This record gives sequence, structure tokens and C-alpha cells, in this order.
Amino acid sequence: MNSLISVIIPTLNEEQNIGLTIEQTQLAGKCEVIVVDGGSTDATLAKAAAADVVLSSPLGRALQQNSGAEKATGEFLLFLHADCQVVTGFSDAIVNTLSVPDVAAGCFRQDIAHSSQKYRIVERGNTWRVRNLGWIYGDQGLFLKRDLFEKLGGFPAIPLMEDLYFSKQLKREGKLVVADHPLEVSARRWEKNGVARQTLRNWSFVAMSHMGVKPATLAKWYGHVREE
Repeated sequence: MNSLISVIIPTLNEEQNIGLTIEQTQLAGKCEVIVVDGGSTDATLAKAAAADVVLSSPLGRALQQNSGAEKATGEFLLFLHADCQVVTGFSDAIVNTLSVPDVAAGCFRQDIAHSSQKYRIVERGNTWRVRNLGWIYGDQGLFLKRDLFEKLGGFPAIPLMEDLYFSKQLKREGKLVVADHPLEVSARRWEKNGVARQTLRNWSFVAMSHMGVKPATLAKWYGHVREE
């Protein structure tokens, strides 16, 4: 399938989300949807059948996303978590953002599915992080041109924080920006761990990374592979 945009979705036991995410992606814009499963033991694969391409890969977001990118045919790549839903117009937002000179990559403005004002603070904080530090996390919907992704060799093959390390590579290629277009994001991680605790946890792992703690060690402390 030759589409302008390839949407790559890594999965692990996402039977509750993947069907809706695929449906919303296909309704919101013409694109190629690629699901890369890391060994689900539930009904994820059955519910992912509507995708244009369904692959199996060794477990790990970096490995899964790289596998999906290898099969992608689009000029642009969007890496989307299984519990995030794009909104109509997302494809235009990607093309328009990446057509600006000196922009290497972008992401969307988060719209976390919870009414509490605490989540509005999280959303603003995550936007601030991209604009001021140049760090795009996976649940913001990272997008870039396929040529640049291939030039950089894809995500580093590490078990944790591949998005942060890849962002650092992207910053050397140009600006990282937040498109003024929403991405609907599940609140499940914050609901499970608490907003303050989850935020502190994220920043503590970033700090340890900058202090030189190896990704493999951080992954052991984090719980190795994330199912959020």
C-alpha cells in the first residue's frame, strides 16, 4: 500500500485498545497502518486484523517500531501508542509541520482523557518539555520523514527510553516542534500510579539517564518492558 503517511503501532496485550486505535486512525486520514506485536497472549492480534500490515517482532518498543518502519511505504512516519487516538486532520498537521524549513520532527498536543485539572497541567508540562528541551515521548505521537529516520538508523536498540535517546539524535538534525493538533491519550498510567508519582518517576529516570546510568539498568528498575 502506497500512502503518504505510515502509522506504526507497537503492541503488547492491547486487546482493549488496538481495535479502536486502528479504526480511528483509518477514519481520521488516508494512511498505512502497521501493527507490530511483541508477543501478546491476549486477543490483540485478532483485533489488529483490520490494519494494513500486522507483524511480529521481538519484544521492546524500539525493536518493534524499527521493524514497522522497515515495512513502511509512506514518505512520513508516525509512531503511535496503542492507547492513543489520532484526530481528523492529523495527516495534514504532519505534512504541514514537516514542510517548515529546519524542522526535523514533531509531535501532537496531548489531550489526556480525564477531566481533572491535574491532567491539564501534565499536558502543558509535556508541551513545555518538547519546546524547551527537545524531548518527545512516545505518547505524544512522534512523526518525521522516513528518509531522516533511515539516515539516523532508527531507534536505538535499548530496552527503555528509546524515545528520549532518539530525540537527542533528532535535535542535531533540526527543530522538534509540537503541532497545534490534538492527540487523544489514555490516562491509564497516571490513574494507575497517580499523577504526581508517575511524573516524578518519569523525571527521575531521565535524571538517572543523564547521570550515566545505562538503559539496561534503568529498564530493570522500571520493570523492563512497559505494558502501559
